[in-house]
Amino acid sequence: MSDLLNRLGQQSKLAAQQLCLLETAKKNDCLLQMALDLENNLSEILANNQLDLIQAQKNKLSDTMLDRLRLTAERISEMAESIRQVAALPDPIGVVEKMWRTEDQLMIGQQRVPLGVIGIIFEARPNVTTDAASLCFKSGNTVILRGGKEAFHSNQVLVQLMQQTLQKQQLNPAMIQFVTDTSHETAQELMQLNDYLDVLIPRGGAGLIQRVKNNATVPVIETGTGNNHIYVDAAASLDMALNIVVNAKVQRPSVCNAVETLVIHKEIASDFLPRLEKALLPHQVALRGDIEALTYLDQANLATETDWATEFLDYILAIKVVSSLDEAIEHINQYNTKHSETIVTDSYSSGQKFLNEIDAAVVYINASTRFTDGFKFGFGAEIGISTQKLHARGPMGLEHLTATKYIIYGNGQIRE
Repeated sequence: MSDLLNRLGQQSKLAAQQLCLLETAKKNDCLLQMALDLENNLSEILANNQLDLIQAQKNKLSDTMLDRLRLTAERISEMAESIRQVAALPDPIGVVEKMWRTEDQLMIGQQRVPLGVIGIIFEARPNVTTDAASLCFKSGNTVILRGGKEAFHSNQVLVQLMQQTLQKQQLNPAMIQFVTDTSHETAQELMQLNDYLDVLIPRGGAGLIQRVKNNATVPVIETGTGNNHIYVDAAASLDMALNIVVNAKVQRPSVCNAVETLVIHKEIASDFLPRLEKALLPHQVALRGDIEALTYLDQANLATETDWATEFLDYILAIKVVSSLDEAIEHINQYNTKHSETIVTDSYSSGQKFLNEIDAAVVYINASTRFTDGFKFGFGAEIGISTQKLHARGPMGLEHLTATKYIIYGNGQIRE
């Protein structure tokens, strides 16, 4: 194990002992100051982000990846607002969720406690740095952040500013730490930092998630890729469906809650698909349809098996025509990544059937998949979208970064 990671691990473990005992008011004061310090250092953050953008353009990153990387005054303001929302949320630490008396007259309770030291490996979006750090801090966890090389300067300055805030508040800056080595070897070592990490959370594309799943020896909370679908039912309002599909595809295609495949009932395909193609034309969305879908589209390519299983993160939309709701559900459950799925329908029974039978972390009736977001769910921010079926599923907020311990009150009981 490298000296860098051993040092970060030791410092994080030590800082966790202080952070888990910190009073809520002190944590909130510190978070509010972090938000203010971001806004007060806008020019410095943008200058460092510009360094990343220049290098990314030299490396010929796609426009959608550049969008993920780019910071603006508005986005930094949103990052600060997310931190303020985290400060405003109830603190889960120390909460006793239930308590009961046993036949031995023991009082047993379940109390929320931090996980401890959290490692986060993520890719090009710098806002993950402040979202993850603020959520970990509020939930009493220290964090070791390892971002991708594309956002190195942006991530580094954000962590430095947050550490400066901690120091001003007379707190250990090791509560929020940053891995300055962006090599794959160091990432691999972080996945196996068993002596220090209590949990590792990857946040990024399918390749990163798979590498972590295959190589980590520490416990992992899997945040998934978003191969998301919208099913437009035979009973759908076509105007509503058009607005939802266009929003879910083009509002920000580079994020994990954008839609990648449209599934449409054949009874309305001839009416809906030409309207959709026209609506998407100004956005230059490339359409890839099955054989039946191509009969209603002027400019589309034949979809392949790979397209059904792909998270494009780009201006690309796959289109599948089905003959029934059951066929739509079967297709979605076969190819989705358990992230976010939508049905557009005016039929109550169809909507309920979709809710009950679709296997995903988030399932919508008549709304864009773009709402799968901790900020929009009222969590202030999110650590990621968990697509597994353990204690956390869907947008992960404060409570998902905690465990429970049993606290027991006795008065001299012994077991006979």
